[in-house]
Amino acid sequence: MDRDIWTTLMKTLRQVERRMPCTMRKCVYSDRLIVRMALWATWHVRPMSWACRRESYHSIFRPGQLPSQSQFSRRLNRPRVQAILDRMHEKIVGAQPPVGPTMIDGKPLTVSNYSRDPDARNGYGRGRMECGYKLHAWVLADGRIPRFSVRPLNEGEAKVARVLLSDLPRPTLVVGDGNYDSAKLYRTVHEAGSWLVTPLKGQSEHPQRWRAMGEGRRQAIRLWRRRPEVCRRLGRRRDNQEGTFSVLSGFGGGLGPLPNWVRRLPRVTLWVKLKLLIYHARLQCQKGAAA
Repeated sequence: MDRDIWTTLMKTLRQVERRMPCTMRKCVYSDRLIVRMALWATWHVRPMSWACRRESYHSIFRPGQLPSQSQFSRRLNRPRVQAILDRMHEKIVGAQPPVGPTMIDGKPLTVSNYSRDPDARNGYGRGRMECGYKLHAWVLADGRIPRFSVRPLNEGEAKVARVLLSDLPRPTLVVGDGNYDSAKLYRTVHEAGSWLVTPLKGQSEHPQRWRAMGEGRRQAIRLWRRRPEVCRRLGRRRDNQEGTFSVLSGFGGGLGPLPNWVRRLPRVTLWVKLKLLIYHARLQCQKGAAA
């Protein structure tokens, strides 16, 4: 399976990189090599400096030349390399429209309370106050994660979700937990031509509040009153979809706890982006084997 995952990643990389315009003169070390090295280090849960050592490679991937650590770090932060990673994510996730209910949720990525990371923030995660970041993700019924965002742990889930769900393909049903019961979020999803269903914290019928909450949340209130069994069934289905985060973290090379060398928001975002590429390649291999 490991070789199949790596082959899938390299095939996607070749397809994407060939279509990307070159924005700089020809270099000794190609952008394709830089992306390969970053994926290799992330897959093996090692610092990026580890990827610059000859002894870190074996038969699956053995590059002829390696850049220095400073060259590798500079090239990894270049816009074209970041654009390649973004296009790879779009390519490997696929353009198939969502089928069935989708889910919006967050996964805490915590660091030590004694960490000096200035971007990490204190927030509520895993049932208690913690310090770190949070992965906010829109998850499809088949386990794909087409949209995600990494933010400090103190940022509200509904606030980040308004950005992730602002232009959903129509029509899409999104199910969230009580943290996403926000009139602004309901309005954003409704204006995108889709529906949001969450547990409701309040169902006030005061005329002023009824008008202010927007049509999207009013529809959710009506659904909870007329068909509560449907809403509860959607909630149970969402609980099953939460297993996607367990799968994302539950295999070799998956998104486990943040290592000590992954700090500051840009590095955490890059780490999560690379882990999601590996996760989707594994998902694609599993679907191919099942077929």
